[in-house]
Amino acid sequence: MITKDKIAEVIHGYDPEKVCIGVLGSHSALEIAAGAKEEGFKTVVVCQNGREKTYARYYRNLFDHFIFVDKFSEITDPENVKQLTDLNTVFVPNRSFSVYAGYEAIEQKFAVPLMGNRSMLRTEERNTPRNQLYLLQKAGIKTPKTFQSPAEIDRLAIVKVPEKERAIERAFFYVSSPEEYERTSKERIKQGIITKEALKQAVIEEYVLGAKFNANLFWSPLNDEIDLLGFDRRIQTDLDGVLDLPAQEQLELKIPTQNIEIGHMGATMRESQIEKVFEAAERFVQTCKKEYSPGMIGLFALQGAVTKDLEFYVFDVSPRVPGCPCVEPTSPYMKYKYGVEVGPGKRVAMEIKRALRKHRLAEVVT
Repeated sequence: MITKDKIAEVIHGYDPEKVCIGVLGSHSALEIAAGAKEEGFKTVVVCQNGREKTYARYYRNLFDHFIFVDKFSEITDPENVKQLTDLNTVFVPNRSFSVYAGYEAIEQKFAVPLMGNRSMLRTEERNTPRNQLYLLQKAGIKTPKTFQSPAEIDRLAIVKVPEKERAIERAFFYVSSPEEYERTSKERIKQGIITKEALKQAVIEEYVLGAKFNANLFWSPLNDEIDLLGFDRRIQTDLDGVLDLPAQEQLELKIPTQNIEIGHMGATMRESQIEKVFEAAERFVQTCKKEYSPGMIGLFALQGAVTKDLEFYVFDVSPRVPGCPCVEPTSPYMKYKYGVEVGPGKRVAMEIKRALRKHRLAEVVT
């Protein structure tokens, strides 16, 4: 297990004048690198061969160093860890890093300082103890009702199950009764979208009828403050394609929609409701301090919906870079606080710069 002392030892060997900000070449590498460059940092990206052009060619200007691997999982190999630490890297974890590197390797082999809480990455998985749902409920944040078995379904529910071909994606489907669950799940299995094995691990929860908002947030251990970077909404295929059709055509199609995230749109929330989001974030951060000391460091997101009764429900947590570059140019909330637009990458770099200046880097990494 990578301990606090081990990371402190690595940091002790770093040259504070030559710290690099590193990221896996996927999901949100561009926004992290752009923000790092704005704040004067060198950058390093780990690219998978065959998926490297976006970083090594089209946005070559954002990166100073490249590490190429045949598979993303190789990022935790000793020679790649050494390359990163030789570059004085502070690594920013994203969803792709969690999925491709794997939690055990991240916790036991990846001895590179992470900007965030290493032990909290696995809370994103619903089948792990003390997971995101546990933390939300412990914090007293409103969450959708969870059904322990299909027999309990008594209202519109969403079933979240990994896709057969791409476990990183979830093949959501909607049901209102045990009978509909049985019928729909059998159809999805027959169509090759999901497997029986994956269905056993599925999360079944109440579908919250409301306007969806992803609240992108940042907790600073240096000043114990929470920043609201802004809100976004997801663009999903092929759900969005189906919804673009008139209702009659949607019914005639009779195809299973899949909520595969392909992009994001910026959004704002009515000002009178923003306090509720901050309060939820504060309760979540305080709970994380107790359950996963030192807490939810840096970027995270509370993904939820606001109902007609103006209640904010949270149904998912991203305990790492949420991955929504639209937030910086579309959100006014950081400009209200800092006087300039500040996106996720810039906010990370600001924190690392401040930590280095105050000789407190060990407090913002694990």
